[in-house]
Amino acid sequence: MISRRRFVETSAVALGAAAFPRVLEASEPKPFDPIPQEVKIKKQFEPGQILVLPRSYYLYYVTEPRRAIRYGVGVGKAGLEFTGSAVIERKREWPSWRPTPEMIKRDPRAYSKFVDNDYIQPGGPQNPLGARALYLYQNGIDTYFRIHGTNRPETIGSAVSNGCIRLTNDHVADLYTRVPVGTVVNVL
Repeated sequence: MISRRRFVETSAVALGAAAFPRVLEASEPKPFDPIPQEVKIKKQFEPGQILVLPRSYYLYYVTEPRRAIRYGVGVGKAGLEFTGSAVIERKREWPSWRPTPEMIKRDPRAYSKFVDNDYIQPGGPQNPLGARALYLYQNGIDTYFRIHGTNRPETIGSAVSNGCIRLTNDHVADLYTRVPVGTVVNVL
């Protein structure tokens, strides 16, 4: 006879697995590869949609039924990551940037040039948002989360950001040309 505790444990595991549906067709796990490539995906994902799987460090742009372009990404540190659905409502080339007040409060030393002023870092190679930024909104309100490039490409494939999803500058420039304003983004 199954105990109540065992039933609760196995139910929680089953429910947790259902909350993170498989995106890729069933296959052998492969080592992380950040280079954009065309992959097969499950048929329930609509063309024109972006899916992000932070645990595997991949972003998928669905190009047609059962097909997507997969990009390697860096994601938010534990506790800072974005999850859920959003819409790209703005796009910028070489965007300017200022950390949020929460970021400055969490790490005033790292963001010292932004403390007690209104300084905004102009776009360019030294800017943390890199070459392009896609601004994520929910219900018309800026979430302050972005899909953007980075001046630290070595962080792709890791959880180091303040919540944004980052790609290399070349890869975000490619994605930027493919996605229009209004694109739905789902972070699972």
